[in-house]
Amino acid sequence: MPLTLTLTEGVLPKGQEKIAFSRLSDAMLRWHGLAGNKAMTPNIVGSIHVLPTEHTYSGSKEASVAFVEWKVPSFAFASREVQVGYIEEATNIIHELSGAQHPKERIWVNVVHAVDGAWGIAGMALTNAQLGEGAASA
Repeated sequence: MPLTLTLTEGVLPKGQEKIAFSRLSDAMLRWHGLAGNKAMTPNIVGSIHVLPTEHTYSGSKEASVAFVEWKVPSFAFASREVQVGYIEEATNIIHELSGAQHPKERIWVNVVHAVDGAWGIAGMALTNAQLGEGAASA
């Protein structure tokens, strides 16, 4: 489940990006009841993008921003409780790690769902049922 964390340079103190990524990932697993799951944990993957201020925008104007974006199977983030709880926690993680300097109003969290059957791990196209079975057996 890829996490893409995109930040304007300076939103987080240098080196805090890795901590943010780890905390965001751990929170996602915890909100889904999968903390420590041997099948799902190694499949939390992703990237961190730190961009110069002139390359990030809000309201069509240069601005410091933070984007937390997950690409997940359609059964993830399906519960309203998980959506509300994770988004609040993710926003607070970025805000806290910024030293409470980056405004919450410029932290966006979103989720993109993959088409059932189009989740590829190790060259295998897995369905939601196959992913669920793997997580349940771990």
